[in-house]
Amino acid sequence: MVDLAEAPSIEILRADGSDLVAALRAGWRDLRGAPLYGILFALVYVIGGWVMLAVAFSGLVWVMIPASVGFPILGPFIACGFYEVSRRLERGQPLVASEIIGVVWSERNRQIPMMSAVIVVFFLFWNFLSHMIFALFLGTATLTNVSTSVEVFLTGPGMMMVGFGTAVGAVFSAVLFSLTVVSLPLMMDREVDFITAMLTSLRCVMAAPVVMLGWGAIIAVALGVGMATGFLGLFVVLPLFGHASWHLYRRLVV
Repeated sequence: MVDLAEAPSIEILRADGSDLVAALRAGWRDLRGAPLYGILFALVYVIGGWVMLAVAFSGLVWVMIPASVGFPILGPFIACGFYEVSRRLERGQPLVASEIIGVVWSERNRQIPMMSAVIVVFFLFWNFLSHMIFALFLGTATLTNVSTSVEVFLTGPGMMMVGFGTAVGAVFSAVLFSLTVVSLPLMMDREVDFITAMLTSLRCVMAAPVVMLGWGAIIAVALGVGMATGFLGLFVVLPLFGHASWHLYRRLVV
């Protein structure tokens, strides 16, 4: 890793492929060392995924919006649970459930809620933009719902919509990933404001964009596989990358 002589308040290091491998190995070690905590924190998303899937096929679309907003709100707090477990394992401290939950709960009075608000804004704007993209390409198409009109997406306009929407979504995801990949563990580990944390995270990504965005792509693929297994794969994917994210942060922020 190459030291970047920038921002004397928070010194960062340039990531390379060995950092990702080391972070994954450490994340797997933490997952094996504290599997019950991984199951506990991942269970929130697994149950949430089942509920949203049931709601989607029931036709109660109006319930989906508030349910979906809950994920980006809870996400940073769930991540803090993985970070705290990894931090305690790193320091050789005991894993006391009440203390770990207490640390996560105490984050409500710090900067994590502000990060949740940023994620919610991204989510709502993407939700609005996705509707605009749909209207642009398929506004005149006959469509009852996705489960009964899948063939619409196989038409020329439908495939163009999927391609364009995927590209725009990838850009949104890359920006949000760049602002949060380091900022979340940094805000938990130190007393810094969320703006400084996001800028530090962005600096880490800009210092090694191929490596860091590759890390984001790996996470995205793993999450997709986890959800494709009826969300059961998230019991492994979420703890693995939750713990690994902490160790990657520890390798990039001095």
